Amino acid sequence: MTLFDIAIVVVNMVALKQIEIGLYSAISIYIINKVIELLAEGINFTKMVFIVSNEYEKIAKEISEKLGRGATAIHATGMYENANRKVLWCVASRGEIAKIRQIATKIDKNAFMSIFNAREVYGMGFKKI
Repeated sequence: MTLFDIAIVVVNMVALKQIEIGLYSAISIYIINKVIELLAEGINFTKMVFIVSNEYEKIAKEISEKLGRGATAIHATGMYENANRKVLWCVASRGEIAKIRQIATKIDKNAFMSIFNAREVYGMGFKKI
């Protein structure tokens, strides 16, 4: 839908040469999309991240110290290299995920991360049951 809106704005700017209206339209589209995202996801929307790194202990410690968030180490086997590993699993707010990503890459620039949306999270630091 957003791409369709942007296409209409671009065609309008090119065909009618109304750059100012196009820019206002682009700003409006951005704001509307953010509001829709907030309504759909909610204000307290959370994310979870899996981090694969040999430096998992350092990363977990820094996440705890800097953000006050816990992380869980999960035993896993990397099938690509057939190696035993520990995968960190951490749930945090949308803003904290960016900080976790910075912490992980600062400690291990080769860390592998996968970030997911978490619809409902209950427990310490999140909603009470």
